[in-house]
Amino acid sequence: MNRTKLVVLLASVSLLAGGCVGRAIKEGVGTVTGAKGVYKEVRSPGSLVAYQNFEVGAFTDTFGRTPGSLLRKIPAETRTRLAEAKLGVGGGGKALLIRGEVIYFEKAGAMGQAFGPLEEAVCEVQLVDKATGEVIGNATCVGRSTATVNQGLDKKAQGLAKAIVDWIKSNRPEED
Repeated sequence: MNRTKLVVLLASVSLLAGGCVGRAIKEGVGTVTGAKGVYKEVRSPGSLVAYQNFEVGAFTDTFGRTPGSLLRKIPAETRTRLAEAKLGVGGGGKALLIRGEVIYFEKAGAMGQAFGPLEEAVCEVQLVDKATGEVIGNATCVGRSTATVNQGLDKKAQGLAKAIVDWIKSNRPEED
């Protein structure tokens, strides 16, 4: 084998190995961090310090192809994340209702698996003052998984719950 062919072969192998190593690192990080949750606030609710009770309502499907089990998992995961964040769930005091609708859902297909999956669920989430019924804020929240270890409905629900709770916490400044 001449020198040029050897250099091309070694360069090709190193590029392929780099991709595999990068994917392995991404999968490892995904195992630790879980699904991603991000939000984009559309209308700020202002300070939520006055609310002591957070209730999670129904999540509906306006996309038309969202699995029913995901719609059931989102409220349960959101309650779990609220409790972990030490935000009142089902207690007394002024109540804030969290509800939403899934506007997009994507499951990873076979074509996207070579470089890593992309799965996501996108929700329009509303915060509603329970006493008045007034929508006081809304955001677009995304639960996304980009690692094979984070595929599935459970992980997308976890990512959405992360986004929802992060949004709420961003509007609850620490009290002195």
